[in-house]
Amino acid sequence: MEDRLIYFDNNDTTPLLDPVVTAMLPFFTKAFGNPASLHQLGLEAEEAVNEARATISGLIGAKPEELIFTGSATEANNLAILGAAANASSKRRHLITSKIEHNAVINPIKRLEKDGFRVTWLDVDPEGFVNSEDLKKAITPETFLVSIVHGNHEIGTVQDIKALGMICREAGVLFHTDAAQSFSKVPLNVTNDLVDLASFNAHKLHGPKGIGALYVRGGVHLKKIMEGAPQEFNMRPGTENVPGIIGFAAAAKLAFETLSRDSAHMSAVRDHLIEQLLQIPHTRLNGPRGNRRLPTNADITFKYIEGEAILMHLSMRGVAVSSGSACSSKNLTPSNVLTSIGLKHEDAHGSIRFSFSKLNTIEETDIAAKKVIEVVELLRSMTAFVPEKHSETEGSGEVFYKKKKEEL
Repeated sequence: MEDRLIYFDNNDTTPLLDPVVTAMLPFFTKAFGNPASLHQLGLEAEEAVNEARATISGLIGAKPEELIFTGSATEANNLAILGAAANASSKRRHLITSKIEHNAVINPIKRLEKDGFRVTWLDVDPEGFVNSEDLKKAITPETFLVSIVHGNHEIGTVQDIKALGMICREAGVLFHTDAAQSFSKVPLNVTNDLVDLASFNAHKLHGPKGIGALYVRGGVHLKKIMEGAPQEFNMRPGTENVPGIIGFAAAAKLAFETLSRDSAHMSAVRDHLIEQLLQIPHTRLNGPRGNRRLPTNADITFKYIEGEAILMHLSMRGVAVSSGSACSSKNLTPSNVLTSIGLKHEDAHGSIRFSFSKLNTIEETDIAAKKVIEVVELLRSMTAFVPEKHSETEGSGEVFYKKKKEEL
């Protein structure tokens, strides 16, 4: 077990499950037709895509014709935001988002801002929650879109989507949510939760990379952002990634069949690791506790040391984690999510995201915790100053810390 890689970076991506690979294989080699072709191979591919669309849409409470396949959740976010903006009237040039969104939401919105749209960037509380009253006050007659992430990619905060959706629906404003991290981890019914647009992908739930989807509620109109042939209801041109779509549906079906059990298991793994790591002095948990947090996520700040150094030392010891958001971990700019919840820049740089899948075990957390303690001890021994006590410390287990060191 000690020589096995402990993979705690599942918010970044997950390994494919064997049944998913099995479902995909025929569409690489035998049923390889283009769904747009009228011969038998094409018709078989089209039928398989339609079945996959029905499967995934059914899992989120949508109709098949409301689901557009894309190349990723990033593309789905772009289509939702830029497509809604392009379709908005000249009198509606205002949109609202939060300060803790993924770059796949932030950057399309920044592009619109440069193009003359007005943007309200909502603050969040220290646990990463959007205040519904703040949203209500921010909406004006010019607002056409609100985009708020469902489950945060860094600190795991799960927003009350239905409450936010109700505010938008009553105001006649489109509501979009990036559900890439939450899909199959926590319940989401786009109809009951009053969502107009929602973005998903496959590779966060043991499906393939390179495939995502956008839910577009019936009656909502977007303008396509790419030109080409009329695939995907004339909204997303290009030959469909048939093996990817099949794998997406297979992975989603498997995930939803055991959603409650797997979420409970991942929550237990998450909480077990959190409790151990917070007993290290000068640590803090970023984001909320309990069921208001994604079961896959634990984000911990280790004060007085660099997260990148922790990541590299853990990697050398066979533990894979992420420093901040994996999509921006090569950037020295502190995480927008962590600074938005009140962390100082130096503390944001000392944060590590541990993220889990249903394949992880309690035993792995015990091994990983020992290795984290070893790394923290090593790196802090190299720093100029680490106080014995600190007023902001959540981890206060000096005795536990010393005991664990002795066990290494």
